[in-house]
Amino acid sequence: MAAAGLDAMALVGRIKRADHLLSKGMKLIFAEHGLEFAEFDVLATLRRVGAPHELTAGGLLKSAMVTSGAITNRLDKLERKGLIERHPDPADRRAIRVRLTAAGMELVDRAVVDHVANEERMLGALSAEDRRALDGALRRLLVSLGDTHLG
Repeated sequence: MAAAGLDAMALVGRIKRADHLLSKGMKLIFAEHGLEFAEFDVLATLRRVGAPHELTAGGLLKSAMVTSGAITNRLDKLERKGLIERHPDPADRRAIRVRLTAAGMELVDRAVVDHVANEERMLGALSAEDRRALDGALRRLLVSLGDTHLG
């Protein structure tokens, strides 16, 4: 039984180390665009929803799975950089809508290209078969841990 425990420790250790190294690699790419990962996440979320590339602050909050204070901080930073704009929701005066600006759209489009190329580079040692196997194994692990946000 001890060997199985060591195997589990080694595997979890590798997963954590891979997460650290992948995050470090992504952080460098986002920094080249003057962004932090959390800021990129907001911009990419707005980009994905399609024209007019707008969501309520509450919608962003749900997609980011963070506190309202954290999302407000991200939005403040992005607004100061001119990458998003906020305005009242005409359908609900209590709600705020967040929209990508032209500068935000341009930046996120460039950042996505570099981000995807970087991810390909970081996964370059894995064959297509390795990637499929890893994807399947990680999906099963995430489901077993209660993750319901699989894309």
